[in-house]
Amino acid sequence: MSLTDPHRIASVAALEALYGEPAETSLSKEVDHIHPVYRSMIEASPFAVLATVGPDGLDVSPRGDAPGFVHVQDEHTLLVPDRRGNNRLDSLRNLLVDPRVALIFLIPGVNETLRVNGRATISADPALLQRFTVSGKPPATVLVVAVETVFFQCAKALVRSRLWDAAAQIERSRLPSTGTILSALTATEIDADAYDQALPARVQATLY
Repeated sequence: MSLTDPHRIASVAALEALYGEPAETSLSKEVDHIHPVYRSMIEASPFAVLATVGPDGLDVSPRGDAPGFVHVQDEHTLLVPDRRGNNRLDSLRNLLVDPRVALIFLIPGVNETLRVNGRATISADPALLQRFTVSGKPPATVLVVAVETVFFQCAKALVRSRLWDAAAQIERSRLPSTGTILSALTATEIDADAYDQALPARVQATLY
């Protein structure tokens, strides 16, 4: 889109003229702490998406475990264990230079989501890591999130997407397999079939 495009929206005033004022409930649902009604949503959630920002740009990554894997330490603090992943450390590298984080929590079968904004530090405190040990394996680190704003997101996006509707699900086989993707991106240096055959066992062995 050209900067001279007459349809380009380039000011807050133009946005507000196009969309109108937010409903009162859209503003009143935001608080600066983890209210008990919001705590119940966090404790029911097995999945969250974490957004960070750093010198090389933005990053967003999934976080998941048993419901309540994100621990509510108190009404102003969340603890997020960093389980085994791909060791790219994109989110953690960003946090070393910019502590701002945004989280969105999803609960299977529930169309409302919960959004949390705040600032995070990375802790390797042995006592803290021990609290999040699963199957004898502690996380490498725990994110300590100082909460700044919390509010729920209305159901429209999930209703439109039919995210929890079993009839809307597609077979995994309709998409390229993990091995096929890696093979294509590495000019067949990675054997797709061998990778796919080994993947299920590797995932189970490296969950924690």
